[in-house]
Amino acid sequence: MAKAVWNGKLIAESDETVMVEGNHYFPASAVKRELLKPSATTTVCAWKGTAHYYTLAVDGEENVDAAWYYPEPKAAAAQIKDRIAFWRGVQVV
Repeated sequence: MAKAVWNGKLIAESDETVMVEGNHYFPASAVKRELLKPSATTTVCAWKGTAHYYTLAVDGEENVDAAWYYPEPKAAAAQIKDRIAFWRGVQVV
């Protein structure tokens, strides 16, 4: 079972993550959505498409753009649709 933790708080937990480029992509349903705040940030990956970001908000602290997802991934990355990954100090074990 993979777990994502930041600031001592469990953000996501699932035994159905998809690994892409060393990152666990959690099913959106496995993520505590109340800890995510929408971000205007986007980035583009040549083979996955346009990533959108969330800021984590835990116990009054924020981790800006610490989670990302691909709402409409390219065909080569179809397996990460409706999934969320983490970085910027979020521990995934």
